[in-house]
Amino acid sequence: MVILSSWRGQTLTLSTKPNCLTLSLQRAGTSTVFSFDGEGRLWTAMLAGISYRRGLNGKIVAKWQTGHDQRERRWLSPSETESVQENARKTASELLADLKSGALCLHPGLDSPGWSILEKATDFDSSRYAADVQRYHQVYQPVGILPPDQYMAVVLQVAEGCSFNTCTFCTFYKDRRFRIKSPDEFRAHIQAVKDFLGRGLSLRRTLFLGDANALVIPTPRLFPLLEIVHQHFDVELLGGLYAFLDGFSGDKKSAREYAALSQFGLKRVYIGLESGHDPLLQFLRKPGKAADAIQAVHAMKEAGVSVGVIVLLGAGGHRFSADHVSDTIAVLNRMNLDADDLLYFSELIESEGLEYTRDAHAAALQPLSPEERLTQGQQIEQGLQFDPVRGVPHISRYDIREFVY
Repeated sequence: MVILSSWRGQTLTLSTKPNCLTLSLQRAGTSTVFSFDGEGRLWTAMLAGISYRRGLNGKIVAKWQTGHDQRERRWLSPSETESVQENARKTASELLADLKSGALCLHPGLDSPGWSILEKATDFDSSRYAADVQRYHQVYQPVGILPPDQYMAVVLQVAEGCSFNTCTFCTFYKDRRFRIKSPDEFRAHIQAVKDFLGRGLSLRRTLFLGDANALVIPTPRLFPLLEIVHQHFDVELLGGLYAFLDGFSGDKKSAREYAALSQFGLKRVYIGLESGHDPLLQFLRKPGKAADAIQAVHAMKEAGVSVGVIVLLGAGGHRFSADHVSDTIAVLNRMNLDADDLLYFSELIESEGLEYTRDAHAAALQPLSPEERLTQGQQIEQGLQFDPVRGVPHISRYDIREFVY
């Protein structure tokens, strides 16, 4: 339902759905927008041309355009985060007060789900947000990263950490060992997730099995865990199951096993290929060769499970660039990707203290500029060949600096 009205000299638009409420105000060409989930948590906002995305962990990332196809982002400080949240709460509170007093009458009136969310949003003061974030950290180990199309998933940490955890360009899981949850522990985790999300669960679109390498779990141990998922969720209604697999190491599943997993609702597996050039994979300390990833993709595709393949732009600098491009093209073309699949180009993000940065310095590697990394992605894309009957996978950029859960 969309409701249009005027309120305090502004154009008011309320968009209500069973799973969220969006409140938009416009005046003199400026827009203020707040969206709340079913529990009244702030989800997204737009203020003075800057968009904000709040994660369940309480962090807010701000993003804005600086030019043609150029975007900047930064994480808000705790005080800035509180300011945005309080702005949203205050706006919702004032709107609710005017609706209750009769100072504002809507035609049509706000429906029951919208009214409930608006009331809940007014309760989210700073102490309520702090308690909500504390609960999040009781439910989850840090959610390191998700593919962009899974940012709105319900993350279920069937395992914690990464099974090999050697990649020099990744720090997401260095602070914990890999372990697989027992059925009882996983069952308790799922119930805690459901209790935490509450009515906010309805805003989530899919189920994502965490952490970094969940499908490395041996199949005999994985099936009982997936049965628990089905006991708690309507998997098909929520859009199915999704997960990472490194594609190089661990339990090498067959097409028959992936076909069985698809019966549990597995829709897509994401593989961090990074590069098709084996010497570069070795430099990055990936635990295998490109041929391993090809084999894994073929097994998934044969079973009817789609894939999301991630390529790391800029890895290895100028020394590896030409081979990185040519070998990655060759490997991707051997994967037989189609319209059901995704291909992500993710730029290498270097930072002080990163193992890759130290290794690159020791090897005297000259890094690629942002423009050169973009060109590298274009070169790879131009070399790809797809079957016109099966179609072309969706190809997009993947900026890990914008991830928030």
